[in-house]
Amino acid sequence: MKIINAFKVFLVVTLLVACKEEKKNEVTAEVTPPLETFKTWALTPPMGWNSWDCFGPSVVEDEVKANADYMAKHLKSSGWEYVVVDIRWYVDNQTTGHYNAYGESDFILDEYGRYMPSPKRFPSAANGAGFKPLADYIHSLGLKFGIHIMRGVPKEAVFNKLPIKGTDITADQIYSIEYECTWLQDNYTVVKDKPGAQEYYNSMFDMYASWGLDFVKVDDLSRPYHTNEIEMIRKAIDQTGRPIVLSMSPGATPIDQHEHATANANMWRTIDDFWDNWAQLNYSFEKCAEWAPYISPGAWPDADMLPLGKFIRGERATDRYTKFTKDEQYTLMTLWTMFKSPLMFGGNLPDNDDFTNALITNEEVLKVHSTSVNNKQWFKANDLIGWTADDPESGDKFVAVFNSAGDGFVSTDNLLYRSGTVSHLTDGFGEDISVTLPEGSKNLYLIVNDGGDGYAWDHANWINPTVYKKNGDSIKLTELPWKSATAGWGVVGVNKSVSGGELNVKGTVYKNGIGTHSQSIIHFELPEDCVQFKAFGGLDKVGTDVKEGSTVEFMVSTEDPTPKDEKPTAIPVNLEELGFSRACKVRDLWSKTDLGTFSESEFSPTINYHGAGLYRISEVK
Repeated sequence: MKIINAFKVFLVVTLLVACKEEKKNEVTAEVTPPLETFKTWALTPPMGWNSWDCFGPSVVEDEVKANADYMAKHLKSSGWEYVVVDIRWYVDNQTTGHYNAYGESDFILDEYGRYMPSPKRFPSAANGAGFKPLADYIHSLGLKFGIHIMRGVPKEAVFNKLPIKGTDITADQIYSIEYECTWLQDNYTVVKDKPGAQEYYNSMFDMYASWGLDFVKVDDLSRPYHTNEIEMIRKAIDQTGRPIVLSMSPGATPIDQHEHATANANMWRTIDDFWDNWAQLNYSFEKCAEWAPYISPGAWPDADMLPLGKFIRGERATDRYTKFTKDEQYTLMTLWTMFKSPLMFGGNLPDNDDFTNALITNEEVLKVHSTSVNNKQWFKANDLIGWTADDPESGDKFVAVFNSAGDGFVSTDNLLYRSGTVSHLTDGFGEDISVTLPEGSKNLYLIVNDGGDGYAWDHANWINPTVYKKNGDSIKLTELPWKSATAGWGVVGVNKSVSGGELNVKGTVYKNGIGTHSQSIIHFELPEDCVQFKAFGGLDKVGTDVKEGSTVEFMVSTEDPTPKDEKPTAIPVNLEELGFSRACKVRDLWSKTDLGTFSESEFSPTINYHGAGLYRISEVK
C-alpha cells in the first residue's frame, strides 16, 4: 500500500509541476497537459470487490459487510479498497442469481423517482436512510463504497409521473423508449435536450454523494455507446463536488470512442461479461492488445472482473469455486497486471484459500500493476504471447510471457475472425461477420465454441453463409457439400436448426443457413479464387428461450484449428530486442526469486500450458 500511495503522490506532484510550468512559460514546446480533475481520483487502476460474480443481483447487507470485513483485515494493506454492490439492489424480492422479470419485481423508489435500497435486503437502509449507513460502515474500515446502476430513468417513475427534485417537471417528460436496454427492462432512456433531464441525473448523484458514494458502475452505457447520457452522468457527478469514480459497462466499448471515454470516465469495459472460461481469457489477449495504446492515468480500459475464489449464487456460477486452473489464474492476473486493468474480485472473499490470497497480494506484481508504464503486447506467434512494460523509477523492463496454446478445443493463433462471447446480452442475439480470405485459400472452417458457461443450450446458426469469388460471383455454403461437420449436441443442419426446426434468431425466421451447437467445426473445401466470407452468426431461439440461455463464440479460419500439444513450452526472451546491450539480471516476480544473470537471448523460461511468467529485467551495471 505504501508503494501504491507513493506513486499516486508522485503523479499528482508531476501534474501540478507541469501545470505551473505551462503557465510560467507559454512558449515551451512540449508540456504535459493537466488531467481533468476526475482522473486524479483514480491515478492507479482501481482495486476492489464486486458482488456480481458471487451473488448475482441478490446480494444482501450481511454478505457485503462480511466481504468488507475480510478485505479490511487481509487485503487493504495490499491496495484493495473498493466494496461495490452490484445490480438491482433496489428490488425487494430479488433472491436468486437470475433477474426477476420486470412484471415480477417489487421496486423501491423514493418520491422523486430515484431507486432506493431494498430494506428487506439492506436493513440499515430503512426509513429513507439509503446506503449511507452501509457506506459509513465501510468507510469506518478504511475502505471505499460503490454501487451499480442502470442507465436511464425507472419505468416506475415514468408510469407514476413522479416529480424530478427541484423542478416542476415529472419523469414522464424526460424519457424515450428508443435505445431501451435489450436485456433488462427496468429503465427508459433519458433524453439529453429535454427540460429536467440533466436535473434528474443531478438529483440522483446528489443523493449518492449524500450517502458517501466513492464509486459508481453504470450499466447499459458503453455498448451501445450512449454519448449523451455519458455526458449527463459526467456533469451530474462533477456538480456534486464529491469524487465518485465512474466505471462504464458493459463491453465491448467501441474502440473508436476511446477519446470520448477517456474524457468522461475513469474506466470502461473492453469485453462483455467475463467468466472463468479459458476461451474468454484467450480472447482477452486480443482485446487487451487492441486497447493498450489508450491506457492513461485516471482513465483505464477495463478487462472486467476477476472470476476467482468461490461463487455462491451468481448468474452463471452457484456454490462452486472458479473453473480456472492455477496456471490459468496466473495467466489471468498476469495479463490484467500488464494491461493495467482495474482489479475487481468476484468471489466470496471469506472463502478464499491461501493460494488465492497469495495470488492477489503479491506486492511485486501489484507494483507492476500500479506503477509500470508503456504497457503493450510485444509478440504473438504460435500461440505464444509476450508483453512488456517499463519501470519509471529504475529503468528496468517488466516482461510477461504466456503459453496460450489455444483454448483446449481449437487453436486460436491463426483465426481470421473471432466474435467474443455472444449471449442474450448481445444486441440482436448475434454478430454480422465479414472476413477477407487470404489469397489462395483452399479451406474454410466455421467454428462455434462455448462462450463461458458450459455447453448446455448453445444452439447457434450461421445465417446466409456465403463465399464470394474474385470475379464477384457468390456461392451459398448451404449449396456446397462440407468435408466434415461436428456439433457438441445433435446433428448439424442445412436450412434448419440443430434441433430440426426453423432457423430463428430473436423471432426472425431465416430460410438459408446452417444450424449447429457448440462445440462445432464445419470444414469446407473452397472453390478457386474465393476472396471473402460473409454470414450472420446468431443464437437460435431454442437456446435463448430457456432460462440458462446460450453463450457461444463464432470463429472463422482458413487453417486447420486442431489445437497444439498441451505441454510446457520454452519461450525465448531476446534481451537485445528489448534494448539491453549488457548482461541482465532476471527476477521471477511470482515466485519472488532471482533467476541469475543472462546475456543476449539466453533467457528462455519454460511456461506451462495455459500458464504465464512475469519477470523484472535489470541491466547489470
